[in-house]
Amino acid sequence: MLLDEEIVKLVGMPEKAYRLLSEPDRIIRCRIRRHVPGVSGFIYVYLVYHSAARGPPGKGGVRMSSDVTLEEVAQLAEIMTYKNALMDLPFGGAKSGIAADSNLPPESKQIIMSAYAHELRNELLSGHYVPAPDIGTGPSEMAAIFGETHLRESVTGKPIGIGGLPGRKEATGYGVSVVAERAVREFLKKEISDVTVAVQGFGNVGSWTCEFLSKMGAKIVAVSDVRGGTFHAGGINLEDLKNYFQRTGTVSGFGGSQITNQSLLELDVDLLIPAAVGGVINTGNAANIKADLIVEGANAPVTQEADEILLKNKKIIVPDFLANAGGVVASYIEWREGKSGAKTRKGETFAVIKETLLEAFEETLHFSVRNGVNLRKSALALAATRIVDTMYSRGWL
Repeated sequence: MLLDEEIVKLVGMPEKAYRLLSEPDRIIRCRIRRHVPGVSGFIYVYLVYHSAARGPPGKGGVRMSSDVTLEEVAQLAEIMTYKNALMDLPFGGAKSGIAADSNLPPESKQIIMSAYAHELRNELLSGHYVPAPDIGTGPSEMAAIFGETHLRESVTGKPIGIGGLPGRKEATGYGVSVVAERAVREFLKKEISDVTVAVQGFGNVGSWTCEFLSKMGAKIVAVSDVRGGTFHAGGINLEDLKNYFQRTGTVSGFGGSQITNQSLLELDVDLLIPAAVGGVINTGNAANIKADLIVEGANAPVTQEADEILLKNKKIIVPDFLANAGGVVASYIEWREGKSGAKTRKGETFAVIKETLLEAFEETLHFSVRNGVNLRKSALALAATRIVDTMYSRGWL
């Protein structure tokens, strides 16, 4: 659970509100029964609604991985509750997971996604849950969901031709770069062009974060993916790296010094962005982290125990539900468009993301200074305050 006693006191949270947020509202567990080529046995699907206080709908992406668990999905749903509230979006927190190999052939993934949408048909058609891409899924998987529902507002992150939003695929990485630039000025007292950066992960979030930071003039010295990483003390030529990645499917082997994902995290850089998976900074390596500023591009990349070690070592951490919220802000725009039929240009998408995230950053910063708490607790307290206010408005308290 993300809330602790200090946050509860800061918010003045009633006991009933705390109990309501201490466990998920609802959990759905089902199996995909269709035959999927290349898969033996059942594929399990999990959908967790953490809190419907500010919904419906519950908003959160679909994660596909062979090691997805109900516990992981529940943790991610809780993060979405506070992320949506911090961004002041009219969404509750939810998340779904599909326990299947995301590297299956496209035709097998399409069967899985169609079956997923069939199993969760009532949730999707009612608008109680609105999925989006997450690790292991993307626009084509969202198109498969739309193919079952035929409702544009039932899923976000779709291809442009069926109601997708220009700028949606770049949205999370763009938001991370915007928050990182602001955090560098605030906490390191430097311009983004004067700092060295290491980014763990070169999927959708990591690659677009690198793209936007590079355009801002940042010196990206290290990047990694699941197969390894590359380090260039003088900075990485991002265009060359992107071309290499397109040819090989990895950043590993791209000249420079070859490094592991673990060693990237411990590099002596100004700014560290873990943008891959959760739990990568833990009690085993937290004491070795040298970067003064950590901006969480992934969901829950720092464990709670590691968080305490980093704070003790005077590291600044910008939490995931602030730093990587660009994706859900864009999803809100797309969801709203699906209902109204309006159109938005890419520049407008980016402008709304930037305005929303920077406003949330300033609110979080001011609350942090005023109450003497770290950024994570500040952001959680602000989000929790909005949730409690909504509970009062709905007659729950």
